[in-house]
Amino acid sequence: MEDRKLKVGIIQQSNTDDTQYNRERIITAIRDLATQGAQLIVNRELHDSLYFCQTENPDECNLAIDITGDIVEQYKDVARECGVVLVISLFERRAAGLYHNTALVIERDGTVAGKYRKMHIPDDPAYYEKFYFTPGDIGFKPIDTSVGRLGVLVCWDQWYPEAARLMALNGAEMLIYPTAIGWESTDTPDEKCRQQDAWVTVQRGHAVANGLPVITVNRVGHEADPSGQTNGIQFWGHSFVAGPQGELLYTAPDDKEDIKIVEINLSRSEQVRRWWPFLRDRRIDAYGGITQRYLD
Repeated sequence: MEDRKLKVGIIQQSNTDDTQYNRERIITAIRDLATQGAQLIVNRELHDSLYFCQTENPDECNLAIDITGDIVEQYKDVARECGVVLVISLFERRAAGLYHNTALVIERDGTVAGKYRKMHIPDDPAYYEKFYFTPGDIGFKPIDTSVGRLGVLVCWDQWYPEAARLMALNGAEMLIYPTAIGWESTDTPDEKCRQQDAWVTVQRGHAVANGLPVITVNRVGHEADPSGQTNGIQFWGHSFVAGPQGELLYTAPDDKEDIKIVEINLSRSEQVRRWWPFLRDRRIDAYGGITQRYLD
């Protein structure tokens, strides 16, 4: 079987309150990765701004953008200039009072290959996303590109095996998770370790269960709580790429920015699924209960 090797660029960066500056840094990183041979470049969640969901503030909705407008044109231009497929993560203004947490995939010719709207929306202290985002209405549909079929999901989606499985059943060749996750300062070192280990483990499990590579790109650095009620979030970085047996191909640092190319072999999924034919052996006749909230 002929190898299908793909050079994936990951951009793990911190954020400021200057959205245009953040974009300029991303575009610089895209150009740098492209010169090193990247074919697919993945960004962190909501990369243009600070993570505004630490508070519930209607004024933060001013950050939302029309995804057919000038800001996205900047990313389309650099994808075309560099000849790369680009995954970006944006606060989408769909209509007045209707917003989504949306990932766009831009083809190397600068056209939009497709979009995914985040399906699972958290509502936890410092992660008040339900205040801002309407749950996605597109479903779990991979996006066809020149580098393969991308199963793009977003952050909180990464905890749900159903999301990964449905992407796989729809023919995704890899799972991609732009992410914004970190620690609260009052967590103990042991608790921080447990949280991060669980985060990595569940996603490596998606790789194993579906025989697919996983690409996860997180924010890094401290972002203050505008309300002052907490000590803010220390985003833990630790972006990683795993192969179809869950093997870790690369792990980024926890405490600093990282711009990196990682090579994956898409052909390995075929062989791994022959060794471990989980899709073949699924008991689809017995899974009806999965569509219920809870089986009382």
